Amino acid sequence: MKCPWFAIPAVFLSAFVVFSSDASAHNQAPTSSDAVHLVKDSKSVFSIYIPGDELTETAETLQRYIRQISGATLPILQQDAPDRNSIVFVLNEADTAFHEDGFLIQATDESIRFTAHTPRGLQNAVYTFLETYLGCRKYSVRVEVIPNTPTIILPEIDDTQIPLLSFRLQDFKDEDYAAWHKLSSLEEWGLFVHTFDDLVPPEVYFKDHPAYFAENQGVRVADGQLCLTNPDVLLIVEEDLRKRMRINSTAKYWSVSQNDTYIPCDCEVCRAINGEEGAPSGSILRFVNQVAEKFPDKVISTLAYQYSRRAPAITKPAANVNIMLCSIECDRSRPIAENTGNASFARDVQEWSELTHNIFLWDYVIQFRNLVSPFPNLYVLQPNMQFFVESGITAVFEQGLAEMHGEFAELRAYLLSKLLWDPYVDMDSVMTDFLDGYYGDGGPYVRKYIDTMHAALKRSGEGLSSFGYPFPSEDGYLSAAMIDSYRVIFNEAELAVKDQPVYLERIRTARLPLQYARLEQAKLLAYGNNGCFALDDEGARTVRPEYAALLDTFCIRCERDGTRKLWEHGISPEEYHETTLAFWEGSTTPHAALDCTVALTTPASAKYHNGEATALTNGFVAWNDYHMHWLGFEGEDMEATIDLGREISLSRIETAFLQDEISWIFLPVEAEFSVSRDGITFVKLGTVPASLDPAHHQATRVPAVVSFEPREARYVRVKAVNMKQCPSWHKGAGGKAWIFCDEIKVY
Repeated sequence: MKCPWFAIPAVFLSAFVVFSSDASAHNQAPTSSDAVHLVKDSKSVFSIYIPGDELTETAETLQRYIRQISGATLPILQQDAPDRNSIVFVLNEADTAFHEDGFLIQATDESIRFTAHTPRGLQNAVYTFLETYLGCRKYSVRVEVIPNTPTIILPEIDDTQIPLLSFRLQDFKDEDYAAWHKLSSLEEWGLFVHTFDDLVPPEVYFKDHPAYFAENQGVRVADGQLCLTNPDVLLIVEEDLRKRMRINSTAKYWSVSQNDTYIPCDCEVCRAINGEEGAPSGSILRFVNQVAEKFPDKVISTLAYQYSRRAPAITKPAANVNIMLCSIECDRSRPIAENTGNASFARDVQEWSELTHNIFLWDYVIQFRNLVSPFPNLYVLQPNMQFFVESGITAVFEQGLAEMHGEFAELRAYLLSKLLWDPYVDMDSVMTDFLDGYYGDGGPYVRKYIDTMHAALKRSGEGLSSFGYPFPSEDGYLSAAMIDSYRVIFNEAELAVKDQPVYLERIRTARLPLQYARLEQAKLLAYGNNGCFALDDEGARTVRPEYAALLDTFCIRCERDGTRKLWEHGISPEEYHETTLAFWEGSTTPHAALDCTVALTTPASAKYHNGEATALTNGFVAWNDYHMHWLGFEGEDMEATIDLGREISLSRIETAFLQDEISWIFLPVEAEFSVSRDGITFVKLGTVPASLDPAHHQATRVPAVVSFEPREARYVRVKAVNMKQCPSWHKGAGGKAWIFCDEIKVY
């Protein structure tokens, strides 16, 4: 495996700080021979010496924390430093060995020196000094731990740290957190990913110049990618970039990259190039190389993402072209290098690394579809990071829950920050430090929960997808038995901090994903110990009170924690509360077709509800998740005929269909409702056309209802006309479109 040319292992010394007795216990460390008596009884003879104004803010940061820790205020001076009683900032611009971010911390003979090649390196040195040697912590954007001690004595320090990754990013907007954890920023980026629509806007060009855009099945479409072999497109992109660069002349990185859709151009010329290259990345890279040639002093970045992930066989990236390689499809249950299911991604990493070392790895550590759901991927973070650096990758972006909230958002971001700086750090110690500091006496129980769930996942052999669900299984990590064991652990954790409201609130937040899993499983299972319904003495379906209470508790705690949505493209805790109540109400309301026989002219897909027609009359309504209580038809019309068992008077028929275009699910073109007395001759009572634009983005359950004058009938028929193929603008254009039908109710 290839390593970056500056692969100098980072050296992390143990923290040696002597605190007074009121210092936080988890921040204390063994003592060594004393080198620097920095503060004694809240007084210090030390001053901070800086070479110029540009380091004033960094010096003030150090000054502020030392004052908060000890009560002593160290003056900041711009003059030559004495040999003793000094903290010296050395900006050595001639010594490039530290690169942009590295530094040296030295403490000896009553002096402390921070040395770096750049101001950012000195800033990194200060934050490392505060954390490693003074015991401070920034566990999250909102939670900071600062020891309280009037005396600070340091041992001898000789600590050189140079990160293996030159660019380290998480999706934080909080500058203080990013600076503390030595994360990079996007300040040098002029455009950042998915930029084809920005550079050649379809609303400007498509009407008069459809040939600028992707051809799909012989038709030019505005909602796909660009035609990258059209010479006019190259000229437009170059001119647009020149304008942007004049406005933002300091930006170094400019993304020229595919939109966040599929539909690459399939015109004859583009298809021929991609055929030669063995991958759609071929036409992209040839185009981007031409752009990069016009801007030799800039870096032009492009995506290797989904359909373009595989490296081309012939073309190599130009020297100033950056490849942003994305791991979105990977299974997170085991490390990438050990998981045969990730073999194609590991191959792509290797093949791109053979072409260039200018690779930006976009990694995903998030469950997009269920943000607040158990996602036991913590123990693959380190081996994956090591795999990246050992493959020669020097830039990594970890897309997680930094801005979204979700399962262990603070812990996951903290671990990733440490790994981005040093992929070989002692992760066990880092995690223990965080859990004990963030959850107090509840920390060991939270660790037990994490370890128990990860072990259960490993035993089960189940996968872990970024688009996964908390489905129940017989012996998986979310089986009924495991759910019960996790509940016991959290009960113990809450008991351990019952008189400590801050820690108790954090543990209750950590419990939210488990509560969410229980609710989702209860809605799917319906009955039994883990179902949300019971039958009363008269056989009527009712909601079990403990699940009604659990729903209220979950949503209230989400709101209190600031959790704004439960999945990437939807749903707020308030909306979740409303849709769950609607499911319960709709599923406990009897109707005339309940449990009646259903005949399907065309079989439903076995992927959902096992294709059983009973899903249409079992009494359970669905919500905006196609996995739950829907019956699906792929590329086929639906025709369902219900036998009510006898003639009855009816005046209303209702059902619902799902629109979720991201998942290739569209409303039927129309739904037709009819009835019959003999099952042979049917009378049409009404037609309901599609009421949403097929491009409507958010998953939506759409009712379809017909009301009519009362009439006698035994049979009810619902026909739903499928559009058959995904529209030309859709990422699945030409593929089979789905329709999903809900409970059919008769009144």
